[in-house]
Amino acid sequence: MKSRQAAIIFILVTATLDILAMGLIIPVLPKLILDFLGGEMTDAAKWSARFAVVFALMQFFCSPLLGVLSDRFGRRPIILLSNLGLGLDYIVMAMAPTLNWLFLGRIISGITTSSIPTAMAYISDVTPKEKRAGAFGMIGVAFGIGFTLGPGLGGLLGKSDPRLAFWVAGGLSLLNWLWGYFFVPESLAKERRQEFALRRANPVGSLKLLRSHHELWRLATIQFLAYLAHNVFSVWALYAMYKYTWNTDDTGYSLVVVGIVTAIISGGLTGRMVKRFGEKVTLYIGQFFGASGMVLAGLAKTGATFIGSIPIISLWNISMPAAQGMMTHRVSEREQGELQGAIQSMRSITFIIGPWLFLRIFGWFIDPRHPIHLPGAPFYLAGALLFAAMILSMQIKQPDMTAEGTATSSEILAEVSPEGIAASEATQEIDEGERSS
Repeated sequence: MKSRQAAIIFILVTATLDILAMGLIIPVLPKLILDFLGGEMTDAAKWSARFAVVFALMQFFCSPLLGVLSDRFGRRPIILLSNLGLGLDYIVMAMAPTLNWLFLGRIISGITTSSIPTAMAYISDVTPKEKRAGAFGMIGVAFGIGFTLGPGLGGLLGKSDPRLAFWVAGGLSLLNWLWGYFFVPESLAKERRQEFALRRANPVGSLKLLRSHHELWRLATIQFLAYLAHNVFSVWALYAMYKYTWNTDDTGYSLVVVGIVTAIISGGLTGRMVKRFGEKVTLYIGQFFGASGMVLAGLAKTGATFIGSIPIISLWNISMPAAQGMMTHRVSEREQGELQGAIQSMRSITFIIGPWLFLRIFGWFIDPRHPIHLPGAPFYLAGALLFAAMILSMQIKQPDMTAEGTATSSEILAEVSPEGIAASEATQEIDEGERSS
């Protein structure tokens, strides 16, 4: 290929379609489960919880495995196999004759969507260090678009047939696989690959990488608190229905606002903040606004004020790419896949415990049998977690950069031209001595 700008575009489209495909089935999966159970709502709620937990567990176990495999065999084959597997899996779910088949499909979905950390590693390969935070911010754009369009489109498709959304999701994933197969190059040169080690591929072993440098471990702790706080959105719909008597349309519109604002902030603000203030300051500024927005959401007396808290909460999105960028600076180029897999496993842990934590707190504080009535308690907890992360962020050292960069999409794409790839591959590996210094 004469130009590799298609590479990062493919990665962004992959992330968008992965999230779009997941969003498509959010409105229809509960309905399909309910149909299999003959309309029994209690059993449907239990099975929905099982589906959510098994999805998170598969990501916990498989993300580090795929990350380490990508360090050994390259990013391209892992991403392509995941896209192909995800497309075929959605077709299996569309044709599922029983609930058990649908459950099996959800297990496979959890495995195949674990390719997102490999996509992040691809970006680390082809983007200079000073540009990575901005590039990771563009992944935030992809997530915002996917979550904005997916549930709405899935709801429309589900009105005629709940299985139709699975067919569309499968078709999008297979088209993405075809595009990648024919047009996208490998990003990890053979001389930069690392031998496969099983200890690095298991979730516990992969998390050890996060302890290899004291600042990397601190950044991992900061990200854990942030990912845990993000699970407050599991009570978003119930909270709005309880406090503001919203219907499902109102909730859906509010989540569309979340997706749109997330995409705008992630793509338009992150890189500029990093250029002007550095990753460290961007990190704790984002956490400050996120924490403040959470407190405002908990205090909001009206639905309009609650909606008004969304842009403030969404400013938090500038901190996630900044933290990830700082983490990539503290491991060698051979370990980027392992690092992203470890981060995703850590995030999966919060997906398992977070919804339970916030939903239980919400239920306790609205229970009339308890003396304290505080419906906004989940948002106050999320704000406290983010304030704690902000305090930890202030103790992180800003890594030295040899060049300044912005994160506008055109400039990031320019960095993945053949010259940009060559410059990235020429970057010296960070040895153990440098990591411990």
